Amino acid sequence: MRNLRLDLCYDGTRYRGWQRLPGKDDTIQGKLETVLTRILGEPIEVSGSGRTDAGVHARGQVANFHCESEMPASEILEQLRRYLPEDIGIYSCRDVSARFHARLNAREKTYCYRIWNSSDPCVFERRYVAVMPEALDVPAMEQAAKLLEGEHDFSAFCGNAKVKKSTVRFLRCVDIIPEGREVRLRFTGNGFLHSMVRILVGTLVETGRGERSPEDVVKLFGGKRADAGFLAPAKGLCLEEVFY
Repeated sequence: MRNLRLDLCYDGTRYRGWQRLPGKDDTIQGKLETVLTRILGEPIEVSGSGRTDAGVHARGQVANFHCESEMPASEILEQLRRYLPEDIGIYSCRDVSARFHARLNAREKTYCYRIWNSSDPCVFERRYVAVMPEALDVPAMEQAAKLLEGEHDFSAFCGNAKVKKSTVRFLRCVDIIPEGREVRLRFTGNGFLHSMVRILVGTLVETGRGERSPEDVVKLFGGKRADAGFLAPAKGLCLEEVFY
């Protein structure tokens, strides 16, 4: 049994997210499995490094799958590029160790959230940024971001109220980066809860609007979802890189 790794990217605009859904054909995992099953002539199940939500994009997603087929990885890559829709791109396909697992072996991930912080039109990037034209106090956001770094209980930043596993995560780095009319927020950590990045963004934006003080974020650790900020739109979020 072979184990193959895929490095891929996708525009999540028209998809219901990564995870396959019964009776639906508009998920990233579902599209990959359908095409691979057809190419290789055997049932294929794909494991991703993480489940991006509906509308979320990825520049550096990683996945793996097992198969019996002896088709060379280079040919599988060629076939994937031929039959997948144009909003799902495959960088590489290669054989890896039988022990490699895209999710279980991941050490860290980096997500980037893009805010269009202007009332000017944003026609050509509209699928990839969240428009928030209100003035933002970036230094205050930076102060709050630094307080989010480290190991904390991020229960207040979890979109799944019924989560049974630990909500403790380690954020190694949270950066606020003004770039022209944009403000980009970059998060690197060892794992992320359901909708965690988007809730973190909403909380930091509320800080930038003066609705919270930077120090308020510390009070949220171990708290309830209702206490944290709004859920930022999915389209501004992109999985940038997975580290192994």
